[in-house]
Amino acid sequence: MRTKRKSSVLENQSKRFIQSVPSRVRTFLVTAVLSMLVISPAFAHCDSYDGPVVKDALQALETNNVALVYKWISTEQEAEISALFTKTYNLKKGDKEIYSLVEKHFLETLIRLHRQTEGFGFDGIKAAGTTKPIVQLSDKAIETGNVENLINQLNGHIAKVVEDKYNAVKELEKVKNESPEKGRDYVKAYVMYTHSLEAIHDIVEKVASGHAEHGH
Repeated sequence: MRTKRKSSVLENQSKRFIQSVPSRVRTFLVTAVLSMLVISPAFAHCDSYDGPVVKDALQALETNNVALVYKWISTEQEAEISALFTKTYNLKKGDKEIYSLVEKHFLETLIRLHRQTEGFGFDGIKAAGTTKPIVQLSDKAIETGNVENLINQLNGHIAKVVEDKYNAVKELEKVKNESPEKGRDYVKAYVMYTHSLEAIHDIVEKVASGHAEHGH
């Protein structure tokens, strides 16, 4: 009976771990995770057509207000963008095909300079809809002023990832001593499982102590 009870506890540990985090800390956890998403080139979405840089740039061109995009670049880059903005805006009412090319060049230049400020390269504007769902949700939370949906979905995703890794370990544990190959598979799954939990734990501790790093 004790063994069965212990097994039941282990099977639910990942879900309980996430649920046991106080709501205040979970909010900070979301912030920390999203901070890592936006500062990583693998998760960056400022280089997509539905990203915030392009949105601000199009609004700037619509209202003839280049200052709207200055937030995305450094002070030293303002002169280059300002000059290119003026040329682009002046062609707005001209030939549509030419303007389309010039507008794209302006957007690409703006994003490239923005990426430079972050220390990342630029390989072209990504198509709309290619941004990861979690980052789209992060933007939606800001637009609506409601972070609860983001918190719930992120917590659910984390719990699912941990649970899947846990289940993989439990399955391989049954055969880990049958051969060296199966043993190595078990060790690999075990390491991925424990490292995932350690990473989540480290994030929680950092944000709870007020030492989480933020950046864009």
